[in-house]
Amino acid sequence: MTLIHQGKVKSVYDFHDTVDEVIIQYHDKVTAGNGKKVDFPEEKGEICCQISEWFFKYFEDKYQTHYITCPSPNTMKVKRLNMIPVEVICRNIAAGSIVRDCPIKEGTVFDPCLVEFNLKNDYLDDPLLTDDRVRIMGFDPHTFRRRATEMNWHFKEIFGRMDIDIIDFKLEYGHDNNGHLYLGDEISPDNMRLWKKGTKERFDKDLFRKGEGDIVEAYKYILEQLRGM
Repeated sequence: MTLIHQGKVKSVYDFHDTVDEVIIQYHDKVTAGNGKKVDFPEEKGEICCQISEWFFKYFEDKYQTHYITCPSPNTMKVKRLNMIPVEVICRNIAAGSIVRDCPIKEGTVFDPCLVEFNLKNDYLDDPLLTDDRVRIMGFDPHTFRRRATEMNWHFKEIFGRMDIDIIDFKLEYGHDNNGHLYLGDEISPDNMRLWKKGTKERFDKDLFRKGEGDIVEAYKYILEQLRGM
């Protein structure tokens, strides 16, 4: 296999058997602040890969996803996509950057959910995009917003069974060579916020960002709960 892309916590390899598939390797690595804070917790890559696999399988009869199979606990074979440089953020409760950037208190409830877009560019600190800017870039913000809102309903139902609130989450999409839209990247606590109902106990990457606990044990708990459903 040949490395074709090195991300902060995942690597993408060319799969020589076919031009339509690639291998994503999930690493035992966690970053925050666009890579300014880094650690290497054991098992973290496997857990994120397996949580992502669970969600991709859950959504595969509802949306086109890039997931094909997992050859090993920390690798995923996926459909090759031309990734769209837009992060789709869905918020149910105010936390993170929206509290930092706006006069909104943490914990403010958004009903209906708030869907935002960011340019995927670490060097520019992922600036906020308007709907018109997304359109100018050649993409349909309405489709992104509709799908995020639909998926939010499913996430709230799934995590509600664990007595956990999904505070927010990030989605990324790409096109195949025929221009069809697919859900890509990963779906794990690395790209969502999860709080225990009533206590705000965290089960997400904010444990690392804020130095409040062990993300591996928190992520393991989420994986165990998903497998029990």
